[in-house]
Amino acid sequence: MKTATVLTIALLLSAGQAQAAANDMQSAIIDLGHAWAKVYYQTPESQQEAAYPPVVAQADAIAKQYPTAAEPLIWEAIILSSYAKAKGGMGALDLATRARDAALAAAKIDDKALNAGAYTSLGVLYYKVPGWPFGFGSDNKAKEYLDKAVAIAPTDVDVNYFYGDFMIEQGDKKRARIFLEKALQAPARPDRADADTGRKLEIQADLAKVGG
Repeated sequence: MKTATVLTIALLLSAGQAQAAANDMQSAIIDLGHAWAKVYYQTPESQQEAAYPPVVAQADAIAKQYPTAAEPLIWEAIILSSYAKAKGGMGALDLATRARDAALAAAKIDDKALNAGAYTSLGVLYYKVPGWPFGFGSDNKAKEYLDKAVAIAPTDVDVNYFYGDFMIEQGDKKRARIFLEKALQAPARPDRADADTGRKLEIQADLAKVGG
């Protein structure tokens, strides 16, 4: 067999293996997204804290399996952030810090992955977590990261929802309404119908706060 033919076959096999790995990762992330949505949107708040650890373990395993990919780290940040919200108290800060670190690592790999999911997660963490001396929260950093997310993914439902929610906390109802209405009009996401349904309810609740 000629050398050129051998190289061609090797390259095709390598490309096929890479595509198979990418497909496997995508499938794992879709399953993880459904697991998160089940806890976040479908589980009573009083039961969420106990329901998160297996989902956190699932996210951590996927991130370790695909260490050079941004998507698993973004999902790890989302899930740890949600777990922190459910846990509350001082124990939540450690989870929020882990979420921040995962999102920062994801942004270094690919800041455009999952529609700027790393920047969106960072923006949320910085406006939700208390500031010094209790935590690392910062409205200035929150705006910086959310601005980056909007620049990359201007029509994304999560980007616009969280920017609108942030504007409510800043007392800017006019700007909040603009972002929330864009979020409500965002296109449906394949394989994330459960999350989209829950997110729309959150958007509508925020719109009610601003008179939208």
